[in-house]
Amino acid sequence: MKKYYAVGLTVILLMAVTLTAYGTYLNRSDENQIAKRMAERTIPLQGEKAKVRNLNPVFSLDTINLTAAEMSDAVALINGRLESAFVEKNSSVRRGQVLFDLVNEEIPTKIQQAESDVSAAEARLLQAKNSFARYERLKEKNATSMEKFDEAKMNYEAAKANLQGAIAARNQLLIQDSRQQVISPVDGEILIIYKPVGSYVTAGTPVAPVGNFGKLNFSLPIADDAAKRLTPGEKFELKFTDNALLHKAYDTEYGAGNKGHSQTFSVSVKNILPNLSEPADMRKVIFEIDNTAGVLEQQTYNGVELKRLKAHNALTVPLSAMGDNNKNFVFVVKEDDTLERRAVQTGADDGKFIEILSGLKEGETVITSSTKGLDGGMKVSITLAGDEN
Repeated sequence: MKKYYAVGLTVILLMAVTLTAYGTYLNRSDENQIAKRMAERTIPLQGEKAKVRNLNPVFSLDTINLTAAEMSDAVALINGRLESAFVEKNSSVRRGQVLFDLVNEEIPTKIQQAESDVSAAEARLLQAKNSFARYERLKEKNATSMEKFDEAKMNYEAAKANLQGAIAARNQLLIQDSRQQVISPVDGEILIIYKPVGSYVTAGTPVAPVGNFGKLNFSLPIADDAAKRLTPGEKFELKFTDNALLHKAYDTEYGAGNKGHSQTFSVSVKNILPNLSEPADMRKVIFEIDNTAGVLEQQTYNGVELKRLKAHNALTVPLSAMGDNNKNFVFVVKEDDTLERRAVQTGADDGKFIEILSGLKEGETVITSSTKGLDGGMKVSITLAGDEN
């Protein structure tokens, strides 16, 4: 009995050992299969080749500060009361045009007194001149003393000086009399009337600002290498990403050709400072906006896109190839169909493609589908996107 028990136990133990060994074999076989499959696994992705294209860069600007080339206050040059107005808000005016009549009631009386002073000074001069002439004749005959002759000469010179002073005082009043008008300092339009008719103003008081908004300027700091691609007079197109933000600081009238919130604006490069012939890391580029439609005014605007109309050849890839918002790396497909995470230097973009300044060669394939979770060395299978450009 014990013999059969021992044999049975031995058989059971042998079976257990055999099953364990077989299980271990199966596990190792499965692991090898999984490892083999993982090694052979490829990730399906979309890609596109780096290619030289004609690029019209679009620059997104958070804000621009527009200034008028000509804008100035029409001011009162003397104290007085505004008697009448010849313009109203939004009136178009020319430089030197009379805008208001200004009355200073004291000036006519002062001019009358000054005329009397001039007449009296002329009479005294004539008297002193005759006296001096008489003493000159007496002196020639040795019929008078040098003391009296010198006194007559001194009185004559003093009378001439008094007359010159009286004339100068009268002329100053006449100038003030001519300033009993407020005139426009520049060509443009009346933006606001600060002082209504009947108001008393002192010399130097602004009465109405006059602005010429047909041309508006703004400036941008641009790196030297980018600025050297620009030329004075080069054209751009400007539009607002949120036209609902457009509003007028002075509520001036719109001109012909206004398209409202769908308006785009022609922009040209007015100047580059310092001159491109001088060395500089950064340059100030001054742009001029054609605002003939009168939509814009001198103020700060938000959300602007500036598109360069002159295209230039550049090595480009789709914006979707950028690995992150910093736009400084892409995933490149190598010859063995594995990925390489590569640093690149980027330039301008047009909203669809971005310029590659360094890090890529023409014809290399970059990943354009989502790069989330990708890493260098991964095996991929690529479907190249159609490129109509």
